Amino acid sequence: MTAPLRVGITGGIGSGKSAVTERLITLGINVVDADVVAREVVAVGSPALKKIVEHYGSDILQDDGTLDRAALRRVVFADPDERLWLEALTHPLIGESIARQLATASSPYAVLSSPLLLEGSQRDFVQHVVVVDVPEEVQIDRTTTRDSNSEELVRSIMAAQMCRKDRLAAADTVIDNSGPLDALDSQVALLHEKLLSLAAAR
Repeated sequence: MTAPLRVGITGGIGSGKSAVTERLITLGINVVDADVVAREVVAVGSPALKKIVEHYGSDILQDDGTLDRAALRRVVFADPDERLWLEALTHPLIGESIARQLATASSPYAVLSSPLLLEGSQRDFVQHVVVVDVPEEVQIDRTTTRDSNSEELVRSIMAAQMCRKDRLAAADTVIDNSGPLDALDSQVALLHEKLLSLAAAR
C-alpha cells in the first residue's frame, strides 16, 4: 500500500492551527499533533522528565508530579542556551514518535500539526506545507486572551518562531484565519478537496 501524502500544518502562536486540524479530524484525516507528542515524551516516569528535573530541580514540577510547562516555557524563552539544551533533549524523541505515527496513518493524507514545522528538521517529514495565517496583532490579542499570558511572553514566543513573511514564503497553501469561523469552514473544505486530489495523483 502506498504511504499517505504527508501534509504539514503550521502557523504562529494564536493563528488557529488547532481549529483547522479539528475540522480535518472530523473528515476522517489522521492528525499527528507535535505539541501532544512533546507532552508525551516528558510524561511522568519518562527518562526525559527525569533529566529535566535533574537539570532544573523539582520546582519545575507541579504538585501532581507532571511537568509545569508554563514555568519551563518562562525559563527557556528567557535564555537561548536553556532552549537549546531542552531542544537537544526532546527533539530527537519527538521526531521518532512523529515519524512512527505518520508512517502508520490510514487516511488518504496524514497531517503533522506543528508550531515549529519550518524552524527545524520537522519540515523533512512532510511533502506539502499549509500555513494558517493571521496578522501579528491578532496573534497577540488571541493568545493573551486565551492563555492569560503577558504580551511580553507572547512576543518572545513569536520571536522564537519564523517571521510571518518567511513562513508565508515557505507555504504551498495558505489559510487566512483572521475572519469568522464560517469563513474558516469553507477554506478547510477546499483544502481537504485539494489534498485529496494531490494524494490521489501520487
